[in-house]
Amino acid sequence: MRLLPAPAGSGVVFRRTDLDGFEVEAIGRNVARVSYATSLMKKGVLISTTEHLLSALVGVGIDNAIVELDNLELPILDGSAQPFVELILRAGIRVQRRQRTYLRLRHELELREGDKFIGIYPADSYSVSYTINFPHPLIRKETFTVDLSGDNYLRDIAPARTFGLREDERTMRNMGLIRGASVENCIVLTREGVENPPLRFADEFVRHKVLDLIGDLALVGKRILGNVVADRAGHAMHTALVSRLLRQPTLWEETTPDDAPAMLPTAQLVAQQA
Repeated sequence: MRLLPAPAGSGVVFRRTDLDGFEVEAIGRNVARVSYATSLMKKGVLISTTEHLLSALVGVGIDNAIVELDNLELPILDGSAQPFVELILRAGIRVQRRQRTYLRLRHELELREGDKFIGIYPADSYSVSYTINFPHPLIRKETFTVDLSGDNYLRDIAPARTFGLREDERTMRNMGLIRGASVENCIVLTREGVENPPLRFADEFVRHKVLDLIGDLALVGKRILGNVVADRAGHAMHTALVSRLLRQPTLWEETTPDDAPAMLPTAQLVAQQA
């Protein structure tokens, strides 16, 4: 995978170098398959497991980038967004001339499915509050809230790794999933505890769900000004919220840094990194 600079207004575009440079835009209309990860598809061309990189791009303030891939799935690296963040910061970020456009919530939107919930509410900044409840003695109920300003994402969210249960491994591999999973790129949970300690945070599990949510909501194609609240939501509900927002433009308005003075102009990646 390579990250390349892109002109203002490009957004994030995935480019399959193994398929003659075919491009798939990171936007809600291209969401294809959502289960344990979020995938995009355009004209039959698949881009799999997009959420960690998209989350990192939001976290460091990148609006425009080309993501070159020579396969259908993004590298998992260590299972968090931190390696992506470190490479982007090493490459450098350039402020572009065009003003950034924000999606500012004017009215609330809530989705429910059984005991799952996600909602987004008007606010002057972007914040996330997430609750999970897993029947594992090390997790149970966890809640984490973060305001995505300053260095909060880099410090509190980017290092949080994905996780899975050892007892689910065979079933998931039989489904063609987690083929590259190992103790090097995810937290492995057994019935007794963590197989590959230590945790980076005592509540690393819910922090990773926040990381996933930020990446999935990047598919609205604009920076968000709103307060997101999720309870046991998951990728399917994250992307359902994106779809509803894009289908109901009366719920939001476009705004610029003139109306949000604490925010930055658009930004692109400066250099390319392998």
